[in-house]
Amino acid sequence: MTDHDRMPARAAQSSEATLLQTLTRGLDVLELVATSNGQATAKMIASTIGLRSSTCYHLLRTLKQAGYVVRVEGGTYDVGPRAGALGHHLDTRFGPSPEISALLSRLHNKTRETAYVCGWYHGSIVMQQFIGGTHPLVVKQLEVGYSGNMHARASCKSVLAHLPEDIVAAMFSGVELAALTPKTTTSYPALVAQLAEVRGRGYAIDDEEFHEGVCCVSSAFFDAQNNPVGSFTVSVPSNRSESLFSSVAAEVHEAASLATTMLRSGRLVVNEQATPASRERGWRPRQTPSMRLVDPS
Repeated sequence: MTDHDRMPARAAQSSEATLLQTLTRGLDVLELVATSNGQATAKMIASTIGLRSSTCYHLLRTLKQAGYVVRVEGGTYDVGPRAGALGHHLDTRFGPSPEISALLSRLHNKTRETAYVCGWYHGSIVMQQFIGGTHPLVVKQLEVGYSGNMHARASCKSVLAHLPEDIVAAMFSGVELAALTPKTTTSYPALVAQLAEVRGRGYAIDDEEFHEGVCCVSSAFFDAQNNPVGSFTVSVPSNRSESLFSSVAAEVHEAASLATTMLRSGRLVVNEQATPASRERGWRPRQTPSMRLVDPS
């Protein structure tokens, strides 16, 4: 096992020691309220998170006083106006531009499958928007703002493939490559080999690496300096992936090519926080890849 395959225990313990438990619990409460569509009760929150009732009520009162949650008729809790304002500011900063959103809608309309767009946000590749397909897929944790498990997601590997290897190595230093499914790549050398394959074919494939029963195809798009600034991805159930693979890959690559053209023409400009952190290190971007269709099996 290499240094890239596991996080040093001392570093992990040091990181844990700096956490403020009360703040973490409060954020857990807020997140649960936000995802419960106004149906969260104090009892449900306490049970789900594992809090004492007194602690849960104290956190809810604090969040309510600050305007982040409101207590509605029937005794349930919903997000408050301060949370809405925070969400708006975050969406403005790391959400996709209207032009990119339009390309995502076009991709979804052409494939009728679940489509995503990801981009950089302060050095992380985050999901910015998704549109569910006619055959909805339920993938745990994968939602707007998600940035974890880059080693298992085609949306991330399509971007990582076009960064220098030393930058990629720095991003994965001390990061455990968790085995999310039996097909997940869990060694750093194997990941590097996968990224080389992505560069060769022009798009990335997730063959049930992130979630069993779900396959993905992703293609990166580039700015005027040839920096990979985001990716379009389409997910399909694995039992339909073989028949749809070629057509979906072509549509994803076309969406990425259109975004690249807009960025290079100056019709679309990304925010500074939405550019690769490696830009400041003066590396020379690779040439934009052409696409070569291959059988994922």
